[in-house]
Amino acid sequence: MIKTIPNSQNFKTKLDWLTSFHHFSFGEHYDPQKIDFGPLRVFNDDTIEAGMGFGFHPHNNMEIVTYVIDGTLEHKDSMGNIGVVEPGEVQRMTAGTGVFHSEYNHSKEKPLKLLQMWIYPNKNDLKPSWEQHKFTKEQRQDKLLGIVSPENAQDKDSISIHQDAWFYISNLTKGTTLTHTLQNRQAYLFVIDGQITANKNNLEKQDSATIQEEREISIVAAKDSEIILIEFPVKYSKKGIEV
Repeated sequence: MIKTIPNSQNFKTKLDWLTSFHHFSFGEHYDPQKIDFGPLRVFNDDTIEAGMGFGFHPHNNMEIVTYVIDGTLEHKDSMGNIGVVEPGEVQRMTAGTGVFHSEYNHSKEKPLKLLQMWIYPNKNDLKPSWEQHKFTKEQRQDKLLGIVSPENAQDKDSISIHQDAWFYISNLTKGTTLTHTLQNRQAYLFVIDGQITANKNNLEKQDSATIQEEREISIVAAKDSEIILIEFPVKYSKKGIEV
């Protein structure tokens, strides 16, 4: 079963420095029918204007994954980490027992576009940590590239999180078909750019889909496209906090 979700159905925050589409309840936006999907609690599609961003603020008991689409993100946190995240790079912050961090558009000239996803951890009160990894466009061209994996998978080529969840990214040439097996698992699919079909369901730029009870998913690029796919089991250990 695939349920497509046009971007027009998502919550929207519009400020002079921020445009954010929230796929689930977030901040002042609340719908009891849109709290989460599996361990995926937050999926925010953000555009941050030049030189602007989020000042120091706290998090706890959440795995926070950020993927930069365009522009550069400046990260600072109370653990002493400082990083600049560029397009194609991913960062993961385990909030655990508690951490403060800030996120700003590093550029004074151009907007920053990113995705931020929060995953419920499988354990509470973990030691806070931060990790960053770069992936090239060539690595993800016309294939699903694993960029985030469960800690126990010990995949040195991806970032690890404390949950049975896998993140994949792909840049697809028009006409390319990808097939991915999903036995006894479910997934969340988002079209960063372009247009695709997922098991013959049409998705355009910024559309998403929940995928359940499908043995496999066949993705066909109707245009040159970029997608992200998050996969996790139907049954999982859910900890963390509500936001």
